[in-house]
Amino acid sequence: MITALRRIIFIAMIAVIWEVTSRFSSLPDFMFPSLTQVLETLFNGIVNGQILEAIGKSMSRLFIGFAIAIMIGLILGYLIWRFKLMEDTLGFVVTALQSIPSIVWFPVAIIWFGLNDFSILFIVTIGATWTMTISATSGFKNVPQLYQRVAKTYGSSGLHFLRTVILPASVPQLISGLRIAWAFSWRALMAGELLGAGGGLGYLLETGRSLRQMDLVISVMIIIAIIGTIMDNVVFLRLEKNVQRKWGVSQA
Repeated sequence: MITALRRIIFIAMIAVIWEVTSRFSSLPDFMFPSLTQVLETLFNGIVNGQILEAIGKSMSRLFIGFAIAIMIGLILGYLIWRFKLMEDTLGFVVTALQSIPSIVWFPVAIIWFGLNDFSILFIVTIGATWTMTISATSGFKNVPQLYQRVAKTYGSSGLHFLRTVILPASVPQLISGLRIAWAFSWRALMAGELLGAGGGLGYLLETGRSLRQMDLVISVMIIIAIIGTIMDNVVFLRLEKNVQRKWGVSQA
């Protein structure tokens, strides 16, 4: 409760400073709009459906790309953990690819798929795949050997061993990986939509820039920040805390 109150007060202070500064600033409104102007633009964008439509397109792309990245990351992580040859070869390559910003892949995506949704999906998927792969590999490697030996003693092997021992024991690490991978996907999506086409919040940002509507740009930035905060603090952070509490990593 105290933390929430502090955050509200801090945001209110920023809002007041913003409003007062914009009113006394010598900059024109299109360069430094007031908070009331931004909120009005945000409200109108929601009412006429422009912002809601952009949110829908962005989130659909994000969920599809993120789901693909999770599946690929888990498979690659398993292979790197299970086979020494894959760790020495594929693991090395994945670590190198992780250092490449996802937006760098955008020219490759345009050449391969053209300037369309497939390019943006590719960027979103790339943005999370390597992070998810590294997190999955680390999670599988950190499964206690005692668990594995006991399971094998009772005859567990193959898919049953993976499903009942490895995956459940690595869940805390996988949840942390999901949280980080989501952040990378979200940033990759915005960058891809800024450079790409076909709607979405990033494209709406670029529209505001081209029309010199800073109030629209800031409105979309607020929406992006709100969605990112909700997903990180409400969904992933809560899920991570629940898993840690269940596994005895943190106290209730």
